[in-house]
Amino acid sequence: MDTTLQHAIEAAVTTLWGKETAITQIAPLTGDASSRSYARIHLHGNGPATTVVMMLAGSALPISSDELAVFQEPLKELPYINVHRFLQPLGVHVPETYYDGSKAGFLLLEDIGDLPLREAAQGQSVADIERLYRKAIDQLVLLQVEGSKRRTDACIAFQQAFDHRLFLWEFEHFIEWGLEKREGKALSAAEGKELRAMFDDIATRLDTAPRFLNHRDYHSWNLFVQDGEIRVIDFQDALLAPATYDLETLLNDRDTPVVITPTLEQSLVDYYHKTWHERGGATIDHAQLWEEYNLCLLQKASKVVGRFYYLELEKKKTGYSRYIPPTLATIRRVVARLPRYRRLQEIIATHFPE
Repeated sequence: MDTTLQHAIEAAVTTLWGKETAITQIAPLTGDASSRSYARIHLHGNGPATTVVMMLAGSALPISSDELAVFQEPLKELPYINVHRFLQPLGVHVPETYYDGSKAGFLLLEDIGDLPLREAAQGQSVADIERLYRKAIDQLVLLQVEGSKRRTDACIAFQQAFDHRLFLWEFEHFIEWGLEKREGKALSAAEGKELRAMFDDIATRLDTAPRFLNHRDYHSWNLFVQDGEIRVIDFQDALLAPATYDLETLLNDRDTPVVITPTLEQSLVDYYHKTWHERGGATIDHAQLWEEYNLCLLQKASKVVGRFYYLELEKKKTGYSRYIPPTLATIRRVVARLPRYRRLQEIIATHFPE
């Protein structure tokens, strides 16, 4: 941390909690795929025992993910701050924002601990895993149903949507990084044509699905367990998408299927369907929901393979390749549920032999 940033943080701490509160330690935290970095600040005095500083990348105002930069006018504040302002009154368990120092390159946030949902589920009984993930679904349905009911243009999440263009962008990400850049050669014309035809068909079907507010990255590493409750982070890319987009991410991302077996997955999809309607969500037929869920899952898993190779090869962020085999296994599993796209698995098998 450079001196200028540290002085700005010290000034923010004084503004918030008085001159009697001092920083006693700054400990870096391990981040995920984000370009942001984090540190835990230990305090002595009138403030909380700890706070987390989010250090923003670069000097310009971030516009969330590059592929979402579709706003008609330049943003006047961080997407994180904008979406946080919308989610908190809904009752979504987002961390408190103590201080907006975005002009100086940082935010001070509530410390929600070090226990991601995926780690909390490891080694637990099926009943305890289901209990934890039901709580995550409760938060998700709250965000989706209540959030969609309170739609407002003041929240940037309602200005962007998972549409045909964005679904295809993510499929192309898979082709570019998961296949061509990884192998160092272009796809054959025949394979490229077949893949893009199937991807266009999936994107078209998902583009016609009703859209609701979604977190966009609602996986088990963006959900923390604190005092038995689910805390939600990394929501700045929220947007409109099919209802089941976040659900399939929650139940399948990376190696989540290690703890969410197919039987438990089905039980949790059923719970989501029940909870969605109990909260007053728009009527969705269960068979329709299951089909949409699997289409979203196939699309997202394909994107994730490309994304993880992109992070490894282009961004030099190590550690993501270990999640590629379970993600490919997810693609094989979901294609078995969608026989219309069986040819996709045949093509992928030639590039990723088991």
